[in-house]
Amino acid sequence: MNNETKIAGLNILVTGGAGFIGSHLVEALLERKAKVTVISRLPLGMLVNLENCMSMINYIKLDILSPDVKELVATNKYDIIYHLANNAHVPSSIGNPISDMENNLLSTLNLLETIRLKSPSTKIVYLSSAAVYGNPGYAPIDEFAPLAPISPYGVSKLAAERYISIYSVLYGLQTVTLRPFSVYGPRQTKQVIYDLMKKLSQNPIELNLDGDGTQIRDFCYVDDVVRAILLVTLNGKLIGEAYNLASSQGHSISHLAHLVSDIMGVTPRIVFSGINRPGDPQEWIADISQLTSLGYSPQVELSEGIFNTYQWYQHNLSSTGV
Repeated sequence: MNNETKIAGLNILVTGGAGFIGSHLVEALLERKAKVTVISRLPLGMLVNLENCMSMINYIKLDILSPDVKELVATNKYDIIYHLANNAHVPSSIGNPISDMENNLLSTLNLLETIRLKSPSTKIVYLSSAAVYGNPGYAPIDEFAPLAPISPYGVSKLAAERYISIYSVLYGLQTVTLRPFSVYGPRQTKQVIYDLMKKLSQNPIELNLDGDGTQIRDFCYVDDVVRAILLVTLNGKLIGEAYNLASSQGHSISHLAHLVSDIMGVTPRIVFSGINRPGDPQEWIADISQLTSLGYSPQVELSEGIFNTYQWYQHNLSSTGV
């Protein structure tokens, strides 16, 4: 039985399914003939990410912190829940750590407890973050690196991971965590690659950036991320383990800025502030050997992924100034 067949007909819930990664995952699940329910707090008029598949999903406008989530899970007893609803922004977590904790940790704990009590056969796949590592001091970073986050966002994601794992150990739930590094691609409207495109669209002459350009990131295209999520669902042990999700290739922010500029056809003067943003690590390159042992290999090179992203940006956002 191939992976396409294993997904077909399954009853699946995607929390945060209207978001950047979530919407790509929803489309992949529909392609594999799954029955998909999406919960998101976005009103119908803002669901541009799902505009091509709204007729094929059960969409429910619902905040992940709502008590109604418990009733939904208890009633439907999903085969798989992909838990992507969260605050995914380091600066906002620094500005409002309480809200960050509620959206990342409390929502996860509520979901786990409902599954434990009402639907213990449901598999839960949790999208965490490489922010749980902080600055481990060596690269590539494997899953056994010290977990010492340097932002409230990283702390809340790590705490949620711990609950995910302990619910497998103590209660026998089928759970797994993925730690994406720097994901990018169409529909992303924040983070470094989108920010570069926006800045260069507004001012192709001069590009002002934080840091000194030597910061290293491991960029992973969203299609590769979705492939990895599905692969782990079907081939992982689901005993509370964690997998790095990345390309295993490091690129400096300086190199990235020049690459994006070349693809956009501009030659700006690049000016670095010399000051890093609070909560930003210096070097992130992932060891993905645990993921590759399940059959994963990244398919999209950085230049190809940035080109695809820019095509989407031009078509959807450049004329609006978003």
